[in-house]
Parts: sequence; structure tokens; C-alpha cells
Amino acid sequence: MSARLTERAPDEADERPPRNGLLRHHDFRLLWLGETTNRVGINITGVAMPLVAVVTLDASTLWVSALAAAPWLPWLLIGLPAGAWVDRMRRRPIMLICNVVPLVLLASVPLAGWLGVLTMTQLLAVALINGFAAVFFGISYKVYLPSIVGPEDLQEANAKLQGSESVAQVAGLGGGGLLAQAFGAASGLLVNSATFLVSALCLLGIRSKEPLPEKPERHRALRQDIKEGLHYTFKDPYLRVLTLYGTATNLLLTAEAAILPVFIIRELGVPEGATGWLLASSSIGGILGAITAKRLIARFGSARGLLVATIASAPFALLIPLTRTDWTLSALVVGSAVLSLGVVLANVIQGAFRQRYCPPQLLGRISASVSVANFGAIPFGSLLGGILGTALGLRPTLWLLTAGLALTPLLLLIGPLRRRRDLPVAPATP
Repeated sequence: MSARLTERAPDEADERPPRNGLLRHHDFRLLWLGETTNRVGINITGVAMPLVAVVTLDASTLWVSALAAAPWLPWLLIGLPAGAWVDRMRRRPIMLICNVVPLVLLASVPLAGWLGVLTMTQLLAVALINGFAAVFFGISYKVYLPSIVGPEDLQEANAKLQGSESVAQVAGLGGGGLLAQAFGAASGLLVNSATFLVSALCLLGIRSKEPLPEKPERHRALRQDIKEGLHYTFKDPYLRVLTLYGTATNLLLTAEAAILPVFIIRELGVPEGATGWLLASSSIGGILGAITAKRLIARFGSARGLLVATIASAPFALLIPLTRTDWTLSALVVGSAVLSLGVVLANVIQGAFRQRYCPPQLLGRISASVSVANFGAIPFGSLLGGILGTALGLRPTLWLLTAGLALTPLLLLIGPLRRRRDLPVAPATP
């Protein structure tokens, strides 16, 4: 890999935008549109697949939670070696393949439904294989971004990507419910597969040539590369505490998310189309988080802003289990939106921090190490939600999980963040 991921060929110099001018940057626009479209597809899948299981196959709460866990299980299986592979290869071809795979697999679900042979086994297999593609796509685009924009533009780039991810949640979750209601839960996935085609076409339109990864002087075993990324991630005091917070938050968030569709449909009696929009309501807060991230950092600093955003927003999760079929349905919207506001603010700050702070030649492995910890908690969280929901009931489980979410920001006080106004911006020594 080249010494700095921000290096670019001489003929690409005119692509570098003026500060705060990423909307004029051709390649970033395409990457942004492609990643956003990819997220729309993932979010449509996230609501459409459980609806297929609940409505079409009459699956139990435990089966639905297993389906929610399946896309995240690959992070535990191949997340660490994927980071080492991404550091050794060009990222755009990887991302292209990772769009083609879900395009084909999602189209197979309505086909099986029309033939009358659709089963939970097929749904789980599609979710699992798509999860493998998502692992490589997720790591690759985070490492690819600094080769598209300069370091001074990473904060703006991450804010735009996080903001569009929240918009994608609104479009994907809400659209997934409407597609299910209009065409049937399984048939809606056919439209979903087209979003991955758009994402692939956007990536093909990027003009700049990605630099070849630098080959090491001697051959290194894959496990040695993995060990190096893990060692750096968990020895660094900033990366360690941020990873701990992200893992605990994801565990509880996904446990809550796994049972929330079942709670909305079966306990609140909300129809399929409205369920998607209720699930998408949290994205309103995510959009606000992306818009206000720059002001929050300017007012408090990146380290203090992270603490303010998470500690102030997390207790609003306790509004979610208050939801009933009357006017208190708004508690679900408010609680989810404010919780998402804090999560997106934290993601914007952390994303730019890692891309500037981590040594470029280790960025793929560090991103993979953090993601394996954070996303590896998700299948456990999904299964935890299903087990607790079955044993305790849906509403008591929501109370338990949201109480935990209200406390997770306190983990950030363990490390050096509480003593700083800003997170470090210079790359650390490998």
C-alpha cells in the first residue's frame, strides 16, 4: 500500500475539492450515491425479510431473531481476515462484487415464493451470504474513502455519509414496508435487488485510479497481519474505549431491534406498511445528527462532543417500552429518533477520527478489528432479544434492554476522553 492513502496520481489533482466542497467532487458524489443506494437496499432487506418470515411463513419470535442475526454472523467468521485481505487488494473491485451477490440472491426469494417452495432455510441462507458480502463492502468503503478525499475533508465526508445513511433508513425501512404491503413481502425484495445494481453502476463511474497496495518486502502470514491489527486496536487507549462502547451499544440496540417489529405488529396491531415507517422514524434523529455534527464539534470539541451526544441522548431509549396503541405511540418515534441522533453523532466523530488517527497501512485491519467487535455483538444481541422476548415477554424485555442503553455511554468515561476537549488528529505511530 502507498505511504498515505490520500496520495493520488498527478492527473487526479483537479479532482481534489476545495474545503467543504465535496458536492463538487465527481468521485465522492458517485461513492456517496453508491454507498447510500447500497444502504437503502440493506435497509429494505432489513424490514422485508422479517415481514416475509412473519407474514408469509408465520415464523416464531425466535426464528425472526435468528433471521435478524444471520447477516451479522459473518463478522465473527471472517471479519478479521477480511480486514487483512482488504489491506492487500484494491477495494473498488471488492465493492463491485459485493453489490452483485445480493442482487442475485434477493431476486431468488420472490422466485421461490412464486413457485411455492420458499422456506425459512432459504431466507436464512440468503441473509447469511449477503452478510458475507456486507463484511467486505463495509471494510472496503471505509478504507477506500481516504483515497478519494483529502484528510481535511474526512469530517465532512463522514457526516455526509452518515446523514445519507439515515435518509437511506427512512427510504429503506419505510419503503420496505410499503413494498411488502403493495406487492407482498417476498415480491418487494425483487425491487430491492435493483438498488444494488445502481450502487454497482455508481462505483463503475468513479474516475480516479486507486493506488495499488504496497507489497511487503517479505511474505507475511495472514495471521500475522491479523494479529498486528488486533494488537494496535486494543493497545491504543482511544480505540480500545471506543470499541468497548460500540460493542456494548450494538449488543443492546440489536437485541431491541430484533423484537421491535414483532412488538409493533403483534402487540400494537400496526399494519405492515405503517410498521416500516415506524421503524424508519429513528432515522429522523440520524439526519439531524449528521447535520449538527460540525456545530457540536465546534462548540464542545470532538471528545467532549462525543460524551455530550451519547450521555444526553441514550436515556430517551426508555420512552420506547412506554408505547401503547393510543397517543403514546409517539413515544416510540421520539425515543427512537433521539437515540439515533446520539448514535449518528458518535459515528461521525469516530469515523473521521479513525481515518485520520490510524496508520494508513493498518487502516483496513484496524477497521476490521473494530467492526468485528462492534458488529460481532449483533448476532448475539439479536438472539438475546429473541430469547428474552420469548421468556419474559416483549414489553418487559424492551424495558430491560433500553435501561441498559441508557447506561452504556458511561463506558466512555473509562478512557482518556473525559480529560480532553478534542480527540487526536495526527496519525499515531504504528
